[in-house]
Amino acid sequence: MQNMNAEAFRAALAQSEKPVLVDFWAPWCTYCRRIGPAFDKIAQQYADSLIVGKVNIDEEPALAQQEQIEVIPTLVLYRGGQAVASIVAPESKAMIDQFLEESAEK
Repeated sequence: MQNMNAEAFRAALAQSEKPVLVDFWAPWCTYCRRIGPAFDKIAQQYADSLIVGKVNIDEEPALAQQEQIEVIPTLVLYRGGQAVASIVAPESKAMIDQFLEESAEK
């Protein structure tokens, strides 16, 4: 998993054959920090099938605005450079797993 700035984000979307899962978060967001370990496990579990990254919206406000992130944490799944699905404030790793399973069919 990588922390992404706008340049790394665009590069991942442009170059990846795999879907890209991005966690839009901020350090001051208590809930973002609470779900962080589950997101880290997702990154390890899906390492073969997904590119996984995090975007700190405080450091990349223009990117968050461009991607229409209004609430954090928001996880967005991109395929072919386009956002195909998102989930806001997942409560557990199981919810993220379910989101990925459902999104795989899109």
